[in-house]
Amino acid sequence: MPAKAKRTVPTAKLRRTGLGKLPEWNLADLYAGIDDPRVKRDLDRADAYCVAFEEDYKGKLAALADGPDAGRALATSVVRYEQLDDLLGRLISYAGLVHAENTVDPARAKFYGDVQERITSASIHLLFFVLELNRIDDAKLEAAMADPALGHYRPWLEDIRRERPYQLEDRVEQLFHEKSVTTYSAWNRLFDETIASLRFEVGGKSLAIEPTLNLLQDAKEQKRKAAADALGVTFKQNLRLFAQVTNTLAKDKEISDRWRGFTDVADARHLSNRVEREVVEALVEAVRAAYPRLSHRYYALKARWFGKKRLPYWDRNAPLPKVATRTIPWPEAQNTVLTAYGAFSSEMAAIAEKFFKNNWIHAPVRPGKAPGAFAHPTVPSAHPYVLLNYQGKPRDVMTLAHELGHGVHQVLAAPNGPLMAPTPLTLAETASVFGEMLTFQKLLAGTTNKKERKAMLAAKVEDMINTVVRQIAFYTFERKVHIERRNGELTAERLCAIWMEVQRESLGPAIELKPGYETFWAYIPHFVHSPFYVYAYAFGDCLVNSLYAVYERAHEGFAERYLKMLAAGGTKHYSELLAPFGLDARDPTFWQGGLKVIEGMIAELEGLDRRD
Repeated sequence: MPAKAKRTVPTAKLRRTGLGKLPEWNLADLYAGIDDPRVKRDLDRADAYCVAFEEDYKGKLAALADGPDAGRALATSVVRYEQLDDLLGRLISYAGLVHAENTVDPARAKFYGDVQERITSASIHLLFFVLELNRIDDAKLEAAMADPALGHYRPWLEDIRRERPYQLEDRVEQLFHEKSVTTYSAWNRLFDETIASLRFEVGGKSLAIEPTLNLLQDAKEQKRKAAADALGVTFKQNLRLFAQVTNTLAKDKEISDRWRGFTDVADARHLSNRVEREVVEALVEAVRAAYPRLSHRYYALKARWFGKKRLPYWDRNAPLPKVATRTIPWPEAQNTVLTAYGAFSSEMAAIAEKFFKNNWIHAPVRPGKAPGAFAHPTVPSAHPYVLLNYQGKPRDVMTLAHELGHGVHQVLAAPNGPLMAPTPLTLAETASVFGEMLTFQKLLAGTTNKKERKAMLAAKVEDMINTVVRQIAFYTFERKVHIERRNGELTAERLCAIWMEVQRESLGPAIELKPGYETFWAYIPHFVHSPFYVYAYAFGDCLVNSLYAVYERAHEGFAERYLKMLAAGGTKHYSELLAPFGLDARDPTFWQGGLKVIEGMIAELEGLDRRD
């Protein structure tokens, strides 16, 4: 599609889908198109500015730290570095968003690849900066931070100094950086373009992955089964490639971890998340111990609703029998989320409304479009964008609430600047999951029909199981794969076997994992793009459950404290941000509170059953 093509959905299609007019984002706030002269101008600027920065500062930071005006001099260098971070971030954000619109378009793919290479080449000249900052003596840097200009950047400086034990010699860091384009980044791109190009034969139609996955929530079992079968067939046909991607990326990570001195396969992720390994282990242990009380218990209940002893896996997220389902038009979804946000905080709703008014959302399902959903923060000098594949299901409304939560968080944190706006994953999912909870509670409060309430509760429980149980099962799968990969390549059959092992444990005896399901590990993008990211979802969900309980007990002043927490971005450790709410995730019993919320909803569903 041409970069400046009219961004509307055909009227005939709107009538067919019943979704209403679906928005498409306007990326002109970044660049007008892939042929915008400003793209070349900024790429050329990036090259020149990065070289100039290196010439001005490489090998000189230690002397600046010893100088009479160390704080001011070092602050000037950090400000320049931050400005370059914003420039490079704007370029790669735009290229990534353009590519996400249609990952199989050769022109977009080439543009994305070319920009990625240019950014990597330019940023080589910035590698020295953090390495040299971290070689400055602690006492000297502390003294320099007494100057407010440098003291402003204390959170970022303290964060990068946590990386010191894992830094390598400058030339090795440069090699790692340069080869990223031909190592993990290249495999990421191959995965994305392969997934987007796959087609699944369902009922005589050839579908992309998003519409096929959507059929797993269809009211008709034959459609769910047909979609599941089609997914299994196509994944199996491509399993050799997915196995190679997985093996290569796991080995690539092992090499990097070994050189840097990380001992556990997930330690690099914990470091980037600014979370202690024991905190994550406590979360994982708590969730795995709760499988029987959560997923096993719920799916046994759902099987009874369907009149079965065991549910085939394609019924796991099926709508409840004898409960009417309907397509939710986009305007209703928008109103639902904004009303829920507004009931909590007018400021939060006003920020979320900007996404609709200013065309910051891309919602239609399109061939070649990136699957799933995300909120991309881009850079603080611009604004976030949200990508959805909206198909009118209740879960799509919750996804909208989720991604807008991210978007609000990113807008609030942006004033911290490029270096300190990003939030570690320990809190990155908090605003999104909280947004979902606000929307759900608002809808539930307005529901008086018992069947509708039951359906809503069931859908929420399923979402929470998918967020907590499923993601910890994903984390367990990743750990097993990465640990075993240290001893050699894993065959596709072995990857399938590990997948089935962790899925049986997490889903329980009420879910029947029929042939074909063993391949479903292949399409999970987090395994490819962000190893061990997935526990952040469970972290965020359990945290939000506890946070929402605090909100229910005392509304007064909560919204202000909550928005202040989001506005902190990456300037504070999660423990410091949670303290005003009386929460401590380092307490081993902390996770039980969040898990009990899910148990309580399952108990309510069981109670509704008994009263039927």
